[in-house]
Amino acid sequence: MGIFITVLVVLAIIIIPNIKIVPQAHEYVVEFLGKYKATWSAGIHVKIPFLERISKRITLKEQVLDSPPQPVITKDNVTMQIDTVIYYAIYDAKLYAYGAVNPISALSNLAATTLRNIVGELELDGTLTSRDTINGKMTSILDEATDKWGIKVSRVELKNIIPPAEIQNAMEKQMKAERDRRETMLQAEGHKAAAITRAEGDKQAMILAAEGERDARIARAEGEAKAIYLSKKAEADGLAALKEAGVDAAVLELKKYEALVAMSDGKAAKIIVPTDAVEMTKSNVVFSETTGLGDKTDPDRTPPVSQKKPDPCCE
Repeated sequence: MGIFITVLVVLAIIIIPNIKIVPQAHEYVVEFLGKYKATWSAGIHVKIPFLERISKRITLKEQVLDSPPQPVITKDNVTMQIDTVIYYAIYDAKLYAYGAVNPISALSNLAATTLRNIVGELELDGTLTSRDTINGKMTSILDEATDKWGIKVSRVELKNIIPPAEIQNAMEKQMKAERDRRETMLQAEGHKAAAITRAEGDKQAMILAAEGERDARIARAEGEAKAIYLSKKAEADGLAALKEAGVDAAVLELKKYEALVAMSDGKAAKIIVPTDAVEMTKSNVVFSETTGLGDKTDPDRTPPVSQKKPDPCCE
C-alpha cells in the first residue's frame, strides 16, 4: 500500500507540471527533442516529460510597435525627425518562432529603412501633406515583407514629423504671409464689390432720372398738343357756328375791320395797312354810312352850343 501511494505521488509530481492550459488568443510552440512538433491552441494540453518542451508562448492579439524618431532626409535635402506607430498581429506561431531571430526588432528596422526610402522621394512640402500616401505605402511594403515571419501588419501611422527649427520659422513666416495675402485679397474684393454696387446704384439713379425726364417731356408735349387741339377745335367750332348762322361776306369783312381797330387801340401803335385792307375799310365806310352801322353818335342828341364868355376888358 505504501509503495502504491509512493508511485502515485511520483506520477503526480511528474505529470501535473506537464499539464498545460493555453489561454484564449494565445498559441504555444512545442518541440520534441529540439525539433518542432506542434502548435498548441487555446485549451488543455499534456506534454511528455523530459522529451517535449514549450519553446515559444505567442499572443495572437493585435500589438503596437512605437518606433523612436528616425532622422530622414527629404528630396530637397531637409533633415527631419519622424517616428512611426505600427499595428501588427501574429497569425502563424511557427513562422514567427522560426522565421527570424528577433522578428519585432527586424520589423522596427525594416520600418525605419522603408520610411527613409519613401520620404527620400518626396520634398518637404510633399512629406508634410502626404501622410496618407506614406502610411499606405509603408503598410503595403511591411505587410508583404513580414509574411514569412508570420506577422500581419494592419496599419502604419506617422506619429510626428519634426522639421528643423529654421524650417519651422520659415514655415511660420510663410503661413503669416499667406494669411496677410488672403486678408488683402478679401479687402480688395470687398472694395471691388462696394464700388460695383455704388456704380450700379448710380446707373439705376441715372436711368430713373432719364425715364422721369422723358415721361415729363411726353406729358408736357401731350398737354401742349391737347391745348393746340382744343384751340383749333374751338376756332373750327366758331367758324362752323358762323357758317350755320348764315353770315355773309359783308359781316366777315366787318369782323376784320373790328379786329383791325382793336389792334390799333394803343398810344404808340403804328399799323401799316395793306391795299386790300384799305379797300376793305372803304367798303366798310360806305356800308356804315348806308346802313348806319358803326355810328356811335346819337342822332337825336344835338351837340351843346358853347357860350361866348364876355370879355372883361372891353365892357
